[in-house]
Amino acid sequence: MKAVGWMPGSVRTAFSWTFRPEEYILLTTSPAAPPRTTKYRRRYSCSWRSFFRVFTLRKTLVSVTLVPVFLLLAIICQGIPPNYEDIRSFEHRLPQHSLSGHQPQYLRFPGHLWGFGFNNVLQEAIMMSYLAYMSNVSFVFEDYTWSHLPLPWTIYDFALRPARIPFNALISGPTAGGPMPSAPNAPRAVSTEFYAQVCGGRESQKYVITSLNAPNDADGVVMIDWWVNQLASVQEPCIEIDSSAHDVFDRHFFGNPRILSLWESLTKSPMLTDFAWSPLVQAAVSRNFALLQPESAKDLYDAHSRKSLAGLVALHLRRGDYKGHCPNLAKWGADYMGINQHPSLPDRFDRSPYANDTNARLTYYLDHCWPSTEQVVEKLRGIRKEYPGLRRVFVLSNEWAWSLDGLKSALEEDGWDDLVSSTDIVLDSEQKHVAMAVDMAIAEKAEVFIGNGFSSLTSNVVMLRMAKGMEGKSNRFL
Repeated sequence: MKAVGWMPGSVRTAFSWTFRPEEYILLTTSPAAPPRTTKYRRRYSCSWRSFFRVFTLRKTLVSVTLVPVFLLLAIICQGIPPNYEDIRSFEHRLPQHSLSGHQPQYLRFPGHLWGFGFNNVLQEAIMMSYLAYMSNVSFVFEDYTWSHLPLPWTIYDFALRPARIPFNALISGPTAGGPMPSAPNAPRAVSTEFYAQVCGGRESQKYVITSLNAPNDADGVVMIDWWVNQLASVQEPCIEIDSSAHDVFDRHFFGNPRILSLWESLTKSPMLTDFAWSPLVQAAVSRNFALLQPESAKDLYDAHSRKSLAGLVALHLRRGDYKGHCPNLAKWGADYMGINQHPSLPDRFDRSPYANDTNARLTYYLDHCWPSTEQVVEKLRGIRKEYPGLRRVFVLSNEWAWSLDGLKSALEEDGWDDLVSSTDIVLDSEQKHVAMAVDMAIAEKAEVFIGNGFSSLTSNVVMLRMAKGMEGKSNRFL
């Protein structure tokens, strides 16, 4: 038997922590020789002494310190968001951003929404710009703001996102300072940057109107008339609305049919007749023509085309936070968004039969707010009977791609040619952060749109489709 070779003490020490004491016997090769017992010691890892020898306090502190570093690296590796400097430069050069010539009155809402979803901000901005238009003053548009921190980015869903996005990265048209061909003499909206230049000096005096006495519970027409009368008596060039008492247009206003009293005037105003998605959004829609399969490419890149994407039904399937939000809607006894209660829309929501049955009411709400795959397939099957030309489904959803595989398989089994979702849309780094607008632009052009009646995204799509002259019955709800 060969002798065991010499091993340096430092090496033995390095490996010794992995063993624990155990004895065994080596026998000699000669049967005549008396057995000799040689004791060897093995050390295993289950010793508490060995554990504390390896995981010292110093090593533990170092490991804990490195955790946020690795998390930060993981976040950064997903990409640094763009700064949209070219679009900011575009806004800066808008023709109305000039100090020469006649200066209109400016109306700013410092208490505008921020840190909310895009569609909450969009519906508010459209109403604020509509009020400015009705008052013949210039609306001051803001960035789509997610955070007021001085950093250019913030963290959301373990990824960096821009803290502020210029509004013209999302939409074009009067609300974002675009022209108003239908009202060429109306003052165009200006950016907050230009407003600060005009109204931010020491000599400038801002006239402030408080929302304290505004008739917030009245019909939309009454609310707008009250504000128009307040603004009509102001002579100062710089006007600001103090909405600290309550929002000028709050969630109760948008979630109530009171808004419908403004329907005729709003849909005929430049805010909607001249509304368009930004060139950045339109470019993303055109880029994905192969997925959307239009009869003509012009149907995609013509922003004002009233022709729909034939054969396509767009389905807004809200998931994520709605898992908890839908039961809350049942608890509050909420109705569909105000626009979604327009009388020309065929699908109605009636909770009255379930007023005294909590479980039945919850089930009714979930059927319309958080439908199962089977319910979605059944709904689409019914729509296809009314529109036999429908062949393809585009799903707007905040759901993970793998979670939609079951729906895709079920729809293919039910005879649909294809299902494309938000996760299939090809976007560049700038379009990635305006993806919700890309989804909406596609839904606006679909032959039929099926939405979630409780959602502001659905409400805005329905409003834009009907403002373009699309039939009310082409808008349905789950």
